[in-house]
Amino acid sequence: MSIRQLTPDFFVAGQITPEDVPALKEHGFNALICNRPDGEDFGQPTVAEVNKAAEEAGMELVFIPVDQSSDLMTAALEMAEAIDRLPAPVLAYCRSGARCTTLFQAAQSLPKAG
Repeated sequence: MSIRQLTPDFFVAGQITPEDVPALKEHGFNALICNRPDGEDFGQPTVAEVNKAAEEAGMELVFIPVDQSSDLMTAALEMAEAIDRLPAPVLAYCRSGARCTTLFQAAQSLPKAG
């Protein structure tokens, strides 16, 4: 699994499996964000399967699926809220990590409240 660091507290990766979750927790990750819709590829683990492993590891998983029909602004707002709320460090995943990176950048470009 290839993990890329975008900030000190935010990382992206391609698809993870439920079996990867304990190692991710051991590596220090406290939360996961899934940006990949279920059923995108044959054999892809469902978010429910990954979430079960995350819960067993004491991690929270937030599901913000993004595909070609998604409203990027709505997804960026959800991503910004999740990043603010989740305990760091956070790992977001999708098929390759590119979608997570784009969504993270969109979330970071939003005006900050307050």
